[in-house]
Amino acid sequence: MCGIVASVSTRNIVPILVQGLQRLEYRGYDSCGVAVYADGLKRARSTSRVAELQQQVNNEHIEGGTGIAHTRWATHGAPAVHNAHPHFSYGNGAGGASRPGKVALVHNGIIENHDELRAALQAKGYVFDSQTDTEVIVHLMDSLYDGDLFEALKATVAQLHGAYAIAAFCKDEPHRVVGARAGSPLILGVGTDHSENFLASDAMALAGVTDQIVYLEEGDLIDMQLGKYWVLDRQQKAVQREVKTVHAHSGAAELGPYRHYMQKEIFEQPRAIADTLDGVAGIVPELFGDGAYRVFQDIDSVLILACGTSYYSGCAAKYWLESIAKIPTQVEVASEYRYRDSVPNPKTLVVTITQSGETADTLAALRHAQGLGMTHTLTICNVATSAMVRECKLAYITRAGVEIGVASTKAFTTQLAGLFLLTLALAQAKGRLSEEQESAHLKAMRHLPAALQAVLALEPQVISWAEDFARMENALFLGRGLHYPIALEGALKLKEISYIHAEAYPAGELKHGPLALVTSAMPVVTVAPNDALLEKLKSNMQEVRARGGVLYVLADADSRIESSEGVHVIRMPEHYGALSPLLHVVPLQLLAYHTALARGTDVDKPRNLAKSVTVE
Repeated sequence: MCGIVASVSTRNIVPILVQGLQRLEYRGYDSCGVAVYADGLKRARSTSRVAELQQQVNNEHIEGGTGIAHTRWATHGAPAVHNAHPHFSYGNGAGGASRPGKVALVHNGIIENHDELRAALQAKGYVFDSQTDTEVIVHLMDSLYDGDLFEALKATVAQLHGAYAIAAFCKDEPHRVVGARAGSPLILGVGTDHSENFLASDAMALAGVTDQIVYLEEGDLIDMQLGKYWVLDRQQKAVQREVKTVHAHSGAAELGPYRHYMQKEIFEQPRAIADTLDGVAGIVPELFGDGAYRVFQDIDSVLILACGTSYYSGCAAKYWLESIAKIPTQVEVASEYRYRDSVPNPKTLVVTITQSGETADTLAALRHAQGLGMTHTLTICNVATSAMVRECKLAYITRAGVEIGVASTKAFTTQLAGLFLLTLALAQAKGRLSEEQESAHLKAMRHLPAALQAVLALEPQVISWAEDFARMENALFLGRGLHYPIALEGALKLKEISYIHAEAYPAGELKHGPLALVTSAMPVVTVAPNDALLEKLKSNMQEVRARGGVLYVLADADSRIESSEGVHVIRMPEHYGALSPLLHVVPLQLLAYHTALARGTDVDKPRNLAKSVTVE
């Protein structure tokens, strides 16, 4: 969610810290800041963009070889400069006199016991300038400091309850940065010239600086100095973590000819799907890892855990898994699943879906399921080096590439592609997929990139719809069966970036309440493929028209739905059967994008939202 960059170096590291923050802007943030050692502690903070922070740094000539930087998404305390990271300690000196502290610190996550720690520190004379839980950590570390910052860190984390990724330095040890992670991602970047090292929350922050990456594991502590580092595990025993070569190319974040990253990513979907399916010559369980065939034969049900857009892809997959693979499937919102009593089944395949692989709620739900004895785990994920991939036994890595826009587009469609492959692999392992069916499904999947290109060509018609929607404050989305989750996703996209209140319903539910909302000021988007439920859907559409509602219909070419007064129709290029959700969602993405564009909102960085949700 938030972004961390830190370094110990013999050169001025500030340009790299600020550049790292710029590469992490896609995560979403409310404020940003940088602090360095320069004959003491110096910092700059801003509630504007990183570009404004850069200007501050230049104007104030902030330079140093040891430093930390941060982008913050507000949890405790409003988005304000005094709540922005980095935080400095300010505590009790000799004789009880208040004095500037020694420690500078940045933090991702949430400290659950911050109130009791704050009270204890205030009793010792520590002065709090912010409402953040993070400031508790920096004062606590200061209070425990006795000449060795790493020892202070170890004593500090022993008192913390919650999730954190921490990076800190002390003015008394100017060539040292220490860090810790529990529940939030943190990586080490090993300097290529042996005179510097880095910490970051994302390898992309270090693109072009180093490609030698160590993924710190849950509970790890790190002591980082010039050209050397030490890692301790959660038992505080020295460990060697593997150094991996990771090519996190910054070029992936370039806009090119597009106005926004979201627009770019919508139009990248044909390539993203092609890349995700690259190398799939046939349906075999081993697409999901060694031992998948044995697992697939052993399981008798599927439990999907996900949040947000990923949850909606799981809802669509439920229809596939039950209709094609004939496997009972349950889809759970990850943040709810871990807090309710459920009935565990050790023969369940637990499937997590996440773009980043670091989503805190989904990771916690996975661990909860494992704790209940459900050890068959599989993830559909876009980041091969993520915590989720490391913690699941099986995985399918989608190849959407870096997704910068907060509102997910290509990550969603590649998740659907991965989930459809999982459906086919499970059906095959259970003996429920004939060679003819496999061949037909593979042919349809290989045609997806071309089919998506044809759908993208509908953009001018979608822009016409967006001009109407830009004047509205509410909208309904309807779908039936397999396309109800696509209606949910369409409503989510519109509300995320245009700030129009939008809700989605199974079309048959209209008469059970939502129909009361329908007026000429309530546009109703209807996903209407030519499937077995089309005639039922047409009846629901008539219910809308009879109440003066205006329909915006995504119809297949042969669905016999015509444009008329109060009925606006966009015809999809072709009917695509079981895979049609991947096509029908694209016009809904474009509708949200162009509506937001017309309303003048910040498309890529919508208010109050973040890209990687690494806090609970």
